[in-house]
Amino acid sequence: MPIFGLGLHLIAAIFFAVHAVRTGRQMYWLLILFSFPLLGSIVYFAAVFLPHSRLERQARLAGHALQKKLDPGREVREARAAFDLTPTAHNRMRLAAALLDSGQTAEAVAQYDACLQGPFAGDAEVILGAARAKLADGQAEAAIALLAPLQERQPGYRPEETGLALGRAYASVGRQAEAGAQFAAVAQRFGSIEARVELALWALANREEAVARRELEEIGHARRHMTKYTLDLHRELFRRLDAAAGVR
Repeated sequence: MPIFGLGLHLIAAIFFAVHAVRTGRQMYWLLILFSFPLLGSIVYFAAVFLPHSRLERQARLAGHALQKKLDPGREVREARAAFDLTPTAHNRMRLAAALLDSGQTAEAVAQYDACLQGPFAGDAEVILGAARAKLADGQAEAAIALLAPLQERQPGYRPEETGLALGRAYASVGRQAEAGAQFAAVAQRFGSIEARVELALWALANREEAVARRELEEIGHARRHMTKYTLDLHRELFRRLDAAAGVR
């Protein structure tokens, strides 16, 4: 029985080690995972795997949506206060993310640009955040310059978010074939509502009727089975889709 238990610990450690390598994590994680198979796996799950999982992202989006309704400026106020008190790279990243989430894109870009010059310049989270801020601020070419190398170097890092952001950036500069390829790849791999809506919007805009019809049918089926809360969470996404499809 102890041997069996040890085997499970090693299997978990190997699984997380593969994840660490594929997502470009620091190699010290491999030392931790194999030196302390059980404890190392628990730490890696809590510190790395869960915060970047799709489940955590959905929970984060739901939490942000609720907080925006109750107190729209709270996160920016708290992040700015923390940065003013202790101007560390971590607090600057927090402030940049809060500014982007609140729609203050120009200041978010400035804060992320400062992060890109600091010790976390090569950090995938900083690069993705900076690219999203630049895209939201109308700097699609600058976003592509960050996202394309990130996707190539670290294909396992938040592939759904990276692919969607890169697809939107390509579409913004008229590189429609590349945009469609990104949306199609993400929709096929993850099948999320966000990915399917982006693919449907691209197909409608580019007169890809077969793709548009297929995606609209899939999305329509999913919408009929969504709860009121889920529909409200995706309200803006569906508003864009209905407008593009001519639905009233």
